[in-house]
Amino acid sequence: MPPEPIQPRTVRLTMRYSLIPLVLAASLTTLSTHAQRAARVKVDAVTREPLTQTMPILGHFVAREQGVVAAAVDGPVDSVHAQVGQRVKLGQLLAELNGEMRAATLAQREAERAMHDARLEAATAQLQITTDDMRRLEKLKGSAAFPRKQYEEQRHQVVRYTSELKEAQSARQRTEAEIRAANIALSRTRVLAPYGGIVSERHVSAGAYVRLGDPIVTLINDTELEIEAEVPGNRIGGLQPGTQIAMELEDAVPLAAVVRAVIPNENPTTRTRQVRLKPAFDTTTMPLAINQSATVHVPIGASREVVSVHKDAVINRRGKALVYVVRDGKASMRPVKLGEAVGARLEVLDGLNVGDQVVVRGNERLRPGQPVAFGQPGKGAKPTGKGGKPSAASGRPAGAGAKS
Repeated sequence: MPPEPIQPRTVRLTMRYSLIPLVLAASLTTLSTHAQRAARVKVDAVTREPLTQTMPILGHFVAREQGVVAAAVDGPVDSVHAQVGQRVKLGQLLAELNGEMRAATLAQREAERAMHDARLEAATAQLQITTDDMRRLEKLKGSAAFPRKQYEEQRHQVVRYTSELKEAQSARQRTEAEIRAANIALSRTRVLAPYGGIVSERHVSAGAYVRLGDPIVTLINDTELEIEAEVPGNRIGGLQPGTQIAMELEDAVPLAAVVRAVIPNENPTTRTRQVRLKPAFDTTTMPLAINQSATVHVPIGASREVVSVHKDAVINRRGKALVYVVRDGKASMRPVKLGEAVGARLEVLDGLNVGDQVVVRGNERLRPGQPVAFGQPGKGAKPTGKGGKPSAASGRPAGAGAKS
């Protein structure tokens, strides 16, 4: 019998099922290609560095120069040139007192000096004349014409005029001192800034009468600031003058300060001592203020060497700390035991060696055993070579250190 003809539906089913192995093979090939594609990451080396344990102490800024600028003489106030909030320089005019009486006194003393100058000139001339006459009489000694009585009178005249000359000299010196005092009193009617700073308060206005020592303005030198902190007495040992310690302001930006002095006066209630620190940064570029708070990190123990890893390399999963270590061109997951923080790094107690290359960027998407590539962006990063060493094109150092 002739064979039965194959129906069109049967042909279509047969062709469809015959294509399934081909599609599966192509899909597996694509998945294999994606699995072998290297993930671009950034790595950082495990290092060894010193660790110093510190405790935070809250301090505040104080001014080395701050206080009231007082009147040095009494008198009515003619004008006040300083305003609250105004920045003034050293020697700048702050206020003026009326100086008419002191100017008149100075003129009187200068007139007296002129009178004493005339008296001094006359006494000098008279003494010179008398001395010349006495010397002519002395030449006649030993002769019958020597006038002894006249000679004795002339000698007495020399003594008298010598005394008058000295008296005139003393009077002139006294007048000179009075002139200097009058000049000082007149100059003090101009109240000048003893240092540069900001006027925080004005105490008088034009027309007021001030006495010696009355306040004119309050001045703060905001360019010479220090940090004052109350440190426990048992933590003073590491704060020798000249020691640099870390500090920070409210913005948490890391800064530094240098110990200037430790005041040897302990508060019996708090058992703390006052420490003064000089900022190791330019205070004029920051909007600092008196009594602004600052946190200083006081060392509480001796420095020690620790193995550290960058904090961005650590992944916390189910309460465990894990890192990806690049070895043989692949990322392998490794559990680690961590200790103290060292700035932006963490102390490694166990799990890593010095020199290990760990992934610090791109580790969230990694899978254990996945190939990785790292290098400068846009420079054609290459995957790591065998043994965890980067290839020559990566330009990154390799190495393995002692066990932590």
